[in-house]
Amino acid sequence: MTRIAWFHCFSGIAGDMALGALLDAGADETAVRDLLGKLAVPGWTLEVTTVQRAGVRATRANVVCEETHVHRRLPQIQDIVRGAGLPVEVRERALAVFDRLATAEAHLHGASVDEVELHEVGSIDAIVDVVGVCAALHVLGVERVQASPIAQGTGTTSGGSHGQLPVPAPATMALLTGIPTYGIDVGVELTTPTGAALVSTLATGFGPLPALTTTAVGYGAGGRDLPRRPNVTQVVIGEAGTDDTLGRGLAALLLEVNVDDATGEMLAHTIAQLLDAGAHDAWVTPVVMKKGRPAHTVHALCDPALASPVADVLTRETGSLGVRGTRLERWPHARDEAVVDVDGQPVRVKLGAGRVKVEHDDAAAAAWALGLPLREVLSRAEEAGRALK
Repeated sequence: MTRIAWFHCFSGIAGDMALGALLDAGADETAVRDLLGKLAVPGWTLEVTTVQRAGVRATRANVVCEETHVHRRLPQIQDIVRGAGLPVEVRERALAVFDRLATAEAHLHGASVDEVELHEVGSIDAIVDVVGVCAALHVLGVERVQASPIAQGTGTTSGGSHGQLPVPAPATMALLTGIPTYGIDVGVELTTPTGAALVSTLATGFGPLPALTTTAVGYGAGGRDLPRRPNVTQVVIGEAGTDDTLGRGLAALLLEVNVDDATGEMLAHTIAQLLDAGAHDAWVTPVVMKKGRPAHTVHALCDPALASPVADVLTRETGSLGVRGTRLERWPHARDEAVVDVDGQPVRVKLGAGRVKVEHDDAAAAAWALGLPLREVLSRAEEAGRALK
């Protein structure tokens, strides 16, 4: 089974609405606050309250901060996120959101990705919203995000130094290019750039509620109470099969590059970096390129939300001038993880149907510390793992 979060954006989506919806759906508030507390951005508090929006009870997640109109560039935000010591999944999802936003803003302003100033989404409250949403997804164990078509309001909204901007805002529409969206006759901004960045980056599909067994439903409130329309984003959390019983597996991307000038040491380092960036798996195969040159193809299998950071590792570490990708589906089998004791040494193991897989690095470290052959440590760890099943 895989856990899915489906966002119903019938009244749009914003960062605070998405975070409120996930907290309302059961994401442990203390755990989310603990992860947010790792961010080196002082001067903010998160107020979580229960409110009514057109008769619908919802959770309002409001970031209160001292900062006003501070514009940060992408490298500054990346430093904040990378320096926080967050779980890999939280870190890479958040970085992917900000990378997508910077790419859209750079295109709109005719600037480079690293130089463009992020306005709304560069402020403290937006950083907390984005990382908070990624933290809440992690706490809930959500593996895949999907969403409905995105509702948009009408009229204009304040664009700070840009004056009045049309609704939907230019940044919002740039982020939602290629994603189903529609307008409703409400004269306010329903979907913000922060909300658009989150849903366009994290969601792997858009449409009606997918086939799943619902385990929780949450409602995140916007700041306004609109007449005759609940100003909320709904999220449905549920379990879906990952085999042919539903006809679909988990969405995945296979990213690849060909290299003919990399040493074995460089390739091994690249594999390690790809896994650290959040790839599900990474490997190398030998190939023969044009003119009979021996070479290698480096492959990385990853979640679509992590396409940008994984592709960055491929190009940075191999020196390739481009990356190709293929959309795939995968059907992972359920597994648990545990830590067993081998003569006082902790060794991680994965527990699956009929199999115990020992973490090689842990076993090698234990063998070195104990002065035992590696095969002996592997055998003892497997035996201890079977006793847990």
